[in-house]
Amino acid sequence: MTAPLAIQTETSATDTAPPAGASLPASTPENRWPARVVWGVALTAFILLWQFGKPVADWAFEVPRNWRIPAQRWISDAMRWLLDEASFGLFTFTDLTRFIAGAIEAPYRFILGLLSTGILDGRGSSATQLLPPLSWIAVIGVAMLIGHYAGGRRLAALVGGCFAFLAVFGQWSAAMVTLASILIAVPIGILGGLLLGLAAFRWRAVETALRPMLDLMQTVPVFAYLVPILFLFGFGPSSAIIATIVYALPPMTRISLLALRAVPEEAHELGRMTGCSKRQMTWRILVPSAMPGLMVGVNQVIMLSLNMVIIASMIGAGGLGFEVLAALRRLDIGAGFEAGLAIVALAIALDRLSQAFAARHPHHESAEERDRSIARRHPYLVSGVALIVVSTLAGLVSAPFQAYPEALQISSGTIGSDIVGWINVHFFDQLEAVKNALLLNLLIPFKRFLIGLPWIGVVGLLALAGFRLGGWRLALTAAALSALIALTGQWEKAMITVYLCGISVAIACLIGVPVGILAAGRERLWKAVELVIDTLQTLPSFVYLMPAVMLFRVGDFTAMIAVVAYAVAPAIRYTAYGLRRVDPHLVEAGIAAGATPWQLLTKVRLKLALPEILLGLNQTIMLALSMLVITALVGTRDLGQEVYIALTKADTGRGLVAGLAVAFIAIIADRLISAGAARLRVRLGLATAEEIR
Repeated sequence: MTAPLAIQTETSATDTAPPAGASLPASTPENRWPARVVWGVALTAFILLWQFGKPVADWAFEVPRNWRIPAQRWISDAMRWLLDEASFGLFTFTDLTRFIAGAIEAPYRFILGLLSTGILDGRGSSATQLLPPLSWIAVIGVAMLIGHYAGGRRLAALVGGCFAFLAVFGQWSAAMVTLASILIAVPIGILGGLLLGLAAFRWRAVETALRPMLDLMQTVPVFAYLVPILFLFGFGPSSAIIATIVYALPPMTRISLLALRAVPEEAHELGRMTGCSKRQMTWRILVPSAMPGLMVGVNQVIMLSLNMVIIASMIGAGGLGFEVLAALRRLDIGAGFEAGLAIVALAIALDRLSQAFAARHPHHESAEERDRSIARRHPYLVSGVALIVVSTLAGLVSAPFQAYPEALQISSGTIGSDIVGWINVHFFDQLEAVKNALLLNLLIPFKRFLIGLPWIGVVGLLALAGFRLGGWRLALTAAALSALIALTGQWEKAMITVYLCGISVAIACLIGVPVGILAAGRERLWKAVELVIDTLQTLPSFVYLMPAVMLFRVGDFTAMIAVVAYAVAPAIRYTAYGLRRVDPHLVEAGIAAGATPWQLLTKVRLKLALPEILLGLNQTIMLALSMLVITALVGTRDLGQEVYIALTKADTGRGLVAGLAVAFIAIIADRLISAGAARLRVRLGLATAEEIR
């Protein structure tokens, strides 16, 4: 998410004074009104409005219809105008979008032909194969050569093992379809993000305009913009690739901007001394100097593109995403888990390759090397071409060399379904008791509590929290976004979303924080935990729904279980990260002062790690909100269901308005928590007020 907003408030009379050099503006109201007084007055007024205000101020609980903003109609009308009337003179807007789709489809079909279908003449059932696709041996061999070139033998073995997993478990064909999409979406996402980052780096106005757009792109649920993409680009792989690019573009843009700003001043001076033009300064000085940071963005684009494969399969992508989605519809845990692990294997291979290329130092050929033969100058290229030729010829002679034999494939079959069935048979009563107890005593009461709150009071409390943490700017942001949710008619569904998200995040933190505390001080345990949470974060979100539905059927409880499983990883990771980076000298000082282990943990280590734990809470909320849109498939009644219904009905306005409401919730939570974490860092002496502005 975005960097914290500038902190403009000063500590109250009851707060710990900031360290030297961290003085905050004296004009803020916290000097005049202590926090306890302000919050006491605000909460008293809120409770009075909540308990006694409905008979005299019904509008404070339900927004009158004549106050509502018809955003759904405006967006739908705008989409119809774009499709039916918008024109650039020689061509219409629809012609432009179809041209873009065609421009993406052409290279995609070529790469798909190389990896999966072969080079075809014609389309559909009448197509004839001119050349076969690359054999499984060729693809694995080329992947291993790339791994050896980037990181040596160990990386080559890891990459080869990941691709071999795809063949052995019968996921090769679907994985190659997914890989073809990734090989198109990733370069476009990288180039687009780099160009936007360069523009923001050059012109402050571009950065100012991009920041809110990037916030929305990262927080609006993917389902919400699938509908306009379908309208504009049609159904098929091209639309899916465009949706993937839109999803993966913001992180690359942000990381590009940060990497370019981190280029040392010495590099700028070198460019000026050598008389570089603006273009030369950009492409010969800045971009090469920022390459390590840019490769982090490349890694993020790859990971996010793979996260999109299931959702993209809904609009024609096919591949592994379609296999997971089909398994979810059949509630076939074995097939869904295998396809999910195939996505994980592909993600691990591409992730490790991108990291290796980021760490690799560029090699400059000497004059002696330039005089060598092509085979000695480019051994990996020559080896790859030879491997492709030999394996293709071998595949023409013997089918097992072309496609991995089905007789040698391994499958978990119905093991997953059998395990869940056994649990249902032997522990059904216990599971139902736990489910009903939580529903009746926690979920339903909390849901009714939130739905019954006055929207105007909630908006006021959010504005006050923003003002106390970050000044007027944050207060206006929180108030405006929360008021827009109400004025567009999404308040009740937004409260249901907050209820599910809040309970899920609370449970995820109750699990994640203790696990992070246990793992932080034990290196071997941390490595095992890190492996588990890395796997959890790379598994497709849809995979979590299958066992939850089979154990608990559909409903809010099932959604909560899936969200907790999906969102627990950041709570663990950030807790361990915060504890592991606590200054050991401070811990030693506590030991010297006679502190017990419990006092060291609660008074020193956890207190100093609290800013990082808050950022982990932030990320947990973001993952929970993204997962809640997907859990609409299991019968929730929140904003996620609105987005999903809009997708099924092709209602652009309804989907975008509900998606924007989810984005507004995410942005409010992000801004408040980030501001609170930054303020806490100042209070603990970990940063100065000037550093966090």
